[in-house]
Amino acid sequence: MVSTGAFATGSLIGLALGDALGYPTEFHHVPSILAGCGPWRRMALPEPALVSDDTQMTLALGHGLRTAMARGPLTPAEFAGPVRAAYVDWWRSPDNNRAPGGTCLRACELLSDPGRPWSAASRTDSKGCGANMRVAPIGLAPGLSPQQRSGAAQLQSALTHGHPTALAASDLTARAVRALADGTPPAELPGLLRAYAEDLRTVYQEDWLGDLWQRAGAASPEAFLAHGWEECLGALDRLDAALGAPDREADPCLATGAGWIAEEALATGLLCFLLFPDEPLTALRRAACTSGDSDSIACLTGAFAGAHLGAGAWPGEWSARIEYRDALLALGEAWDA
Repeated sequence: MVSTGAFATGSLIGLALGDALGYPTEFHHVPSILAGCGPWRRMALPEPALVSDDTQMTLALGHGLRTAMARGPLTPAEFAGPVRAAYVDWWRSPDNNRAPGGTCLRACELLSDPGRPWSAASRTDSKGCGANMRVAPIGLAPGLSPQQRSGAAQLQSALTHGHPTALAASDLTARAVRALADGTPPAELPGLLRAYAEDLRTVYQEDWLGDLWQRAGAASPEAFLAHGWEECLGALDRLDAALGAPDREADPCLATGAGWIAEEALATGLLCFLLFPDEPLTALRRAACTSGDSDSIACLTGAFAGAHLGAGAWPGEWSARIEYRDALLALGEAWDA
């Protein structure tokens, strides 16, 4: 399939489509999914095509990021405030009824206290996938330097999920989205991400993360973040092994993990995408027909596929029915412009 442009729009719509496809299959084993949906390669988009908290929080991050970037060059101080406010608005919203994660709920409750430093709200013991399933906007926004993109990806995670692996996986996810939107061939992506992780293994961006390492009780800032990168490198090892002997009919979770935690969501989302890099609907269906955190895995798969192939990757009939379509298009089209 030939790339069609409008990569930000394609990535955001793909993320939401994956979410809608995987939302009903989450918490089910593959045999029960097949019993309800039929052959996985023919899974239909649900009617209505409702999304989970994954898409809701992606939009919250996107809106907070746009607000911060409209004020001038992106800095930690300018970024943290609007994103924090957007997360709290999501927490307070009556539409926040899509089985949100406990880490996000507790952290956002703490963030709602304006007198509390964000690092005191961060759940430093949580590396749930709630941090990197929403990070695609950081990879898609134009005009950011690599250091701004890395720092913002880690900080948006740290507002709720402060475990070093959540930070590293968020950074890697944003890097993957950016690389694909910039035209990196999918086959080169695992090696690029491995080199990126190795380069940042002991880099602690204090201007973005502040005293988070101390609040986590780490021996040093370098040791704090190195643990996260090492766990992500282990997940990339499992991804490489799965791609070395690909089994497109097997549950991807068996190879790279169920996706409830950040590094596994990254690896399994990448695996589903890389098994079918030019068949975006097949990739989404494979991600949704999994035994783990199907909506988050499929979210990431859709974000990768859309960043690679652009908005034309998705059938118009599917895109027209996705919940939050207008908000997704407004964000994507602003960045594609």
